[in-house]
Amino acid sequence: MEPLSHRGLARLSWIDTLYSNFNYGAEDYDAEGNEDTKVPPEGSETMPYIDESPTMSPQLSARSQDSGDGISPTPTDGLGTGGERDAGKGLEMRKLVLSGFLASEEIYINQLEALLLPMKPLKATATTSQPVLTIQQIETIFYKIQDIYEIHKEFYDSLCPKVQQWDSKVTLGHLFQKLASQLGVYKAFLDNYKVARETAEKCSQSNNQFQKISEELKVKGPKDSKENHTSVTMEALLYKPIDRVTRSTLVLHDLLKHTPADHPDYPLLQDALRISQNFLSSINEDIDPRRTAVTTPKGETRQLVKDGFLVELSEGSRKLRHVFLFTDVVLCAKLKKTAVGKHQQYDCKWYVPLADLVFPAPEESEPCPQVHTIPDHELEDMKMKISTIKSEVQKEKAGKGQSRAIERLKKKMFENEFWLLLNSPTIPFRIHNRNGKSYLFLLSSDYERSEWREAIQKLQKKDLQAFVLSSVELQVLTGSCFKLRTVHNIPVTSNKDDDESPGLYGFLHVIVHSAKGFKQSANLYCTLEVDSFGYFVSKAKTRVFRDTTEPQWNEEFEIELEGSQSLRILCYEKCYDKTKLNKDNNEIVDKIMGKGQVQTGEDFCPTLQGSGEPKMTEVLVQPDCKLSSVCEHLDHCCLERLEEPGGKRPSNTGARLWGRVRSKLLGQKLDPQAMPTKNWHMDVIEMNGIKVEFSMKFTSRDMSLKRTPSKKQTGVFGVKISVVTKRERSKVPYIVRQCIEEVEKRGIEEVGIYRISGVATDIQALKAAFDANNKDILVMLSDMDINAIAGTLKLYFRELPEPLLTDRLYPAFMEGIALSDPAAKENCMMHLLRSLPDPNLITFLFLLEHLKRVAEKEPINKMSLHNLATVFGPTLLRPSEVESKGHLTLASDIWSHDVMAQVQVLLYYLQHPPISFAELKRNTLYFSTDV
Repeated sequence: MEPLSHRGLARLSWIDTLYSNFNYGAEDYDAEGNEDTKVPPEGSETMPYIDESPTMSPQLSARSQDSGDGISPTPTDGLGTGGERDAGKGLEMRKLVLSGFLASEEIYINQLEALLLPMKPLKATATTSQPVLTIQQIETIFYKIQDIYEIHKEFYDSLCPKVQQWDSKVTLGHLFQKLASQLGVYKAFLDNYKVARETAEKCSQSNNQFQKISEELKVKGPKDSKENHTSVTMEALLYKPIDRVTRSTLVLHDLLKHTPADHPDYPLLQDALRISQNFLSSINEDIDPRRTAVTTPKGETRQLVKDGFLVELSEGSRKLRHVFLFTDVVLCAKLKKTAVGKHQQYDCKWYVPLADLVFPAPEESEPCPQVHTIPDHELEDMKMKISTIKSEVQKEKAGKGQSRAIERLKKKMFENEFWLLLNSPTIPFRIHNRNGKSYLFLLSSDYERSEWREAIQKLQKKDLQAFVLSSVELQVLTGSCFKLRTVHNIPVTSNKDDDESPGLYGFLHVIVHSAKGFKQSANLYCTLEVDSFGYFVSKAKTRVFRDTTEPQWNEEFEIELEGSQSLRILCYEKCYDKTKLNKDNNEIVDKIMGKGQVQTGEDFCPTLQGSGEPKMTEVLVQPDCKLSSVCEHLDHCCLERLEEPGGKRPSNTGARLWGRVRSKLLGQKLDPQAMPTKNWHMDVIEMNGIKVEFSMKFTSRDMSLKRTPSKKQTGVFGVKISVVTKRERSKVPYIVRQCIEEVEKRGIEEVGIYRISGVATDIQALKAAFDANNKDILVMLSDMDINAIAGTLKLYFRELPEPLLTDRLYPAFMEGIALSDPAAKENCMMHLLRSLPDPNLITFLFLLEHLKRVAEKEPINKMSLHNLATVFGPTLLRPSEVESKGHLTLASDIWSHDVMAQVQVLLYYLQHPPISFAELKRNTLYFSTDV
């Protein structure tokens, strides 16, 4: 082989330099996953994720040479002196930069064309009787796409002939300057992007026709490409403008680097770069641009789809992991402990290519290793500790305490919340590598399990190939996780900012009315989940409506909230096939038909057009703006404008529409300042083509436990217990005896008895029957759902005009339970019982023995003594309104010191050996009478 000449070496060196300058994809990360620390020009900003279409590649360069009209990167022989050679090199470099950018600009325009293609037919159907999407939805999804397309088409058409007729006299700085001056359109697009993406996703879930359209949009290939079209999802195309917004800035950097300072383009390119950098700087704070993908060493793009914290069961113990779902792989990682000032990094525990990932069927799964579950009372104890610390933090802040003390309390609160987050989840989520082992996660919510499963299955519909990551590839992928992650903090309240909403404390009343959109008859029911202490828990369940496509539940639930911000509704098909048993938890797996969440982030208000028809248009609410004040303003505007022509009253149609709109606005988050508290607000939530209609209103904890004496003395609810027992000539009210008898007959083994909400309409029916002394009450009890009967018993005690343990003795109970000496506490607590009126004492002892019998079945019904004390403590002790003025606590602190003490009082008696009425009275003389 002939040795390389000096000219040959120079040629190779120059080509290498060209490629290294323009290889934006594969070389951006080193083996540790860190970005190369290239020093940017002064004043430049960190750029978000760069498009996968390369500015320059060896393939593009080769094509240019072969075509004859391209410029070879090799210097021509005509170049002589060093100065001329440098000038010629700069000219060629500019041409190469522009050629690569022009090629990617063509791809981008084709992508925008593909995105716009379905817009016209969708608009055409919007005015028909069977629209695919509404005009509002279309305008939201395709917002500013047409404008962006026209800007870039004009830019491309102007730039292309200049690059094709390239010489040293060509000027194009004015084109880039004009492009930069039109970046305001991108600002509008970016502001709308999240809403557009969420709207497209929801429309896909609720409309199969739109789902098919959005999953396979055809993008034209470049003119010189062998591929005619490629299929791309609408979600991916909607992201392209965000990706593109940094591309021209990168090109401007490179053009300036190879443009002489005395060239006419130089000041124009400088101005365009300044505008672009200022624009990127302004949107950095608004949209927090960050990479959402990593380029593999092979030049392919791996997009991050979803990430979050999950509890993994590993080697018999619970571990908190950060799980990352990419377009072709799921990676389970743990955040490494690093020294102060060092960059945080993730340690990969395992990964599974999606092509190899399977979800084992319930009957195929292997038996789960024994999971150590924490008793419910320990979890409840921890919640109490967290709430106590939270109260102490608030007191320190109110008293302007030392920051060191506050930080110490916050650290302790975080440790306790972390423990709770780790030990609460019990719902199994198993994924299996067809080539090896299975991995088991424990989740707190079926909704969350469904989200992960659906996200993975959606990606698996694509043509995925199995692969094995090399150690370098795994390092690159794991190293990118820290920058790519969308979930930054462990979901605990101690990680919240001080100005974030603390959520709701009290009772959310929800009526699940009906559902429609099912394609075939099934046995259907709904469950309701709310967030509490950083994780979601199931709170209520409708009855199963059998063999129907349009279930009409019309069931009302009262859900206790503990700092909650979101309500989730899941719709299931009941499975009665015992072979479908999940061996991870020995429960039959019901099929989720749809799911939705009342926390949409879509705020709308009606405005009037010329015809008087309301149109849904977007309202931009500032982050620090109170939703309640927005609604107050909109109430005023809408009631003025939603009037019949010539009339002075709001139209029925307009008023109903605004009612739904207002509830949608208020439903953005379960916000204490904004939640409807008096009137029911109806809404519809769409899920996979299914529409569930529901209503809700909120009652603060203080209001829900407010004791209001009954005006009539003929019933039993709201009437003094002494009056009822005297009228009935009984020692224990009839309602208490009958409800307890029915619960012990057929509900003592019911999971969550007294904790799971009963249907409110059933409870109200039983209340009316007991108040009216209905002769058919026993028949009603035998036919009624057991949770409704349990709920009726709780309601009776809650609505007593004064608590069962009386207002008079309440302060003494609070002092007695706080005593440290066991003998003194025993003396005091027994004396307090003896001090109760006989009807109150006998009823309390009767209830006490019943609750102990319920707790004996804890392995089956999951109701410990502590759980029962939590449910009944405040109900039996909370003072009436007049007496409680000195004991009022913050509504946001459900586990206030008073409430905790109320629970502890009942728990003391539940844990005490059996107490008899006769023995209490007989031993009166043996105890001190001082309280």
